[in-house]
Amino acid sequence: MWLADNWKDYQILDCSKGEKLERWGDYLLVRPDPQVIWNTPRDHRGWRRPNGHYHRSAKGGGEWEFFDLPQQWSISYGPLVFNLKPFSFKHTGLFPEQAVNWDWFGEKIRNSGRPVKVLNLFAYTGGATLAAAAAGASVTHVDASKGMVGWAKENAVSSGLADAPIRWLVDDCVKFVEREIRRGNHYDGIIMDPPSYGRGPKGEIWKIEDAIHPLIQLSVQLLSDDPLFFLVNSYTTGLAPAVLTYMMSTEILPKFGGKVEAQEIGLPVKESGLVLPCGASGRWAR
Repeated sequence: MWLADNWKDYQILDCSKGEKLERWGDYLLVRPDPQVIWNTPRDHRGWRRPNGHYHRSAKGGGEWEFFDLPQQWSISYGPLVFNLKPFSFKHTGLFPEQAVNWDWFGEKIRNSGRPVKVLNLFAYTGGATLAAAAAGASVTHVDASKGMVGWAKENAVSSGLADAPIRWLVDDCVKFVEREIRRGNHYDGIIMDPPSYGRGPKGEIWKIEDAIHPLIQLSVQLLSDDPLFFLVNSYTTGLAPAVLTYMMSTEILPKFGGKVEAQEIGLPVKESGLVLPCGASGRWAR
């Protein structure tokens, strides 16, 4: 498992009975997590006095209950600063487990010794975009949500990257890739973090089981003659690391060689010393 264990401002303190207790900077949140199927004692005092608690509804969805939590606050990961706020479906605007991937491709960009162009698809609030830009890459950031792209720009300003070579685009990711192929554009690194299910800006339906392999096939056509890396993230149970490995290997290795690896990614749990699994990532590099 690839472990995101370099955080100072974020920590999973404990997890039990379908929920996790997290520290986000100075604030404690309790949020549901489908991986937490054990019922260990909740001895950590944070369970009794969180700043926010997301309660899942039996009918689907849920709602936040707040106890002295600001509308927005920020945490840092190295030089990167992320503005957080609780919003729909339990999210805060950041997936901390992705830091293990930021470290991986950031090192590749810094060590490349050349200009690097990166495409970030389903780019959300810009964690990977900022990590790539801070490492020295020029980045094309694509997400179908105008609000998420605006949030990512705020994070760039907070991180001192307001003037970094980042192109911010509100667009359907598949249609953008198809247009980039027609335009003849290429990238040295590609990152994609697709949702399990979603809709594009014009109501286009995205279902990862049906769409992810065709998108990988398309995106490989955007790789430069000397590409650096290709990263695919999945939070869908059916897309195990072996499935990611197979899809990426069949599409990338015949053309570029190199090596594909895929693993679960996870976060350490302070109270138990165990690791909470948080999806899977597939990585290609030479």
